[in-house]
Amino acid sequence: MPTRDSLAVESTSVNTKGFDVSLKELCQLMDMRGPNALEKAFVPKSRQTLLVDCQIVQQNWKGEGNVFGRNEIPPLPPKSFIRLAWEALQDVTLIILLIAAIISFCISFYTGNTSKNNLNNLKTTTTTIIPDLNNTNKEVINDEHAGRIEGVAILIAVIVVVLVTALNDWSKEKQFRGLQSKIETEHKFSVIRDSKPVDIVINEIVVGDICRVKYGDLLPADGILLQSNDLKARRN
Repeated sequence: MPTRDSLAVESTSVNTKGFDVSLKELCQLMDMRGPNALEKAFVPKSRQTLLVDCQIVQQNWKGEGNVFGRNEIPPLPPKSFIRLAWEALQDVTLIILLIAAIISFCISFYTGNTSKNNLNNLKTTTTTIIPDLNNTNKEVINDEHAGRIEGVAILIAVIVVVLVTALNDWSKEKQFRGLQSKIETEHKFSVIRDSKPVDIVINEIVVGDICRVKYGDLLPADGILLQSNDLKARRN
């Protein structure tokens, strides 16, 4: 059965012809909860229908349509590698490094242009021979290149960190989704259907099935307690 939010959206379009309980009523019941939920949400005949009409269950699970929806929560779409890289780039340390790289580039360009202009002015205005003028020009160029190399090195380091982090996150998410899919397809639950106990996959449970809950079981769906003995439950 889908989540209550999705059920509420779909309740207007689902055809529940032949059933005494509508999808909207089921959503209301699960939202209310508590011992008085049945009396507040349903008229007596609808409550009796919920306490197992085998014919309805048979009709529901045999393919006439699972009209109340599948017992599963639709998974969120996986994040793309670009999205993971963008999220990795939001780290404060990486942002500071990017700012430092930009500042390094700006300083190298600014100091390089300023030094070149000063040297050009010196060449055009002086009448004295300066033997070390060429060496000074080389030093200015080297300083400019050093500043740019520092900026490039910082950018490369940031790119490597972002790519490695995004790749690790993508790999972990892929493994998690594979494990989740494996659990959903292999985890079975015991239900009573057509007056017979049957072990079925959790996402194949339909409205009207009676789930046989044992010690330590996780409840596979929202439902109504029919019978219990020393029952204790914890809702996480």
